[in-house]
Amino acid sequence: MKIVDVLSPDRTHCNAPGVSKKRVLEFIADFFSEHTDFIDANHLYQELISRERLGSTGIGEGIAVPHCRLSGCPRITGILLKLDSPVDFDAIDGEPIDLIFALVVPDEQNDEHLETLSAIAELLQCGAVRQQLRNCSNSDKLYQIATGAQ
Repeated sequence: MKIVDVLSPDRTHCNAPGVSKKRVLEFIADFFSEHTDFIDANHLYQELISRERLGSTGIGEGIAVPHCRLSGCPRITGILLKLDSPVDFDAIDGEPIDLIFALVVPDEQNDEHLETLSAIAELLQCGAVRQQLRNCSNSDKLYQIATGAQ
């Protein structure tokens, strides 16, 4: 699985509003809804909140990977956000987050879901990549760095 398989330039956003965890999850749901034809923002928001209740998707180093399964979702779909200011996301290291890679996954794609999460973690484990993403000033550059299309 490659990042380019789940991410597109129109689902990449630099300087998204970072106010609170709740507002970020609302933004994610709205952004997904605006850039896909199969996601209802309210339903997605509720699913993301439900997933967060199981445990924070803040994985440390200023990164969160909110994700959920969604019936009617035809394929694994992601968005990448760089927040305009870090927010508390109850991350495992206690640090605020400013980089988010959110995923919506079809109910039946268990193995693919894990492969995608692994690819995202591998990408974002690299400190140099995180720094390049944080230094981006526009969405196109953010997409290029995330997908290796530089």
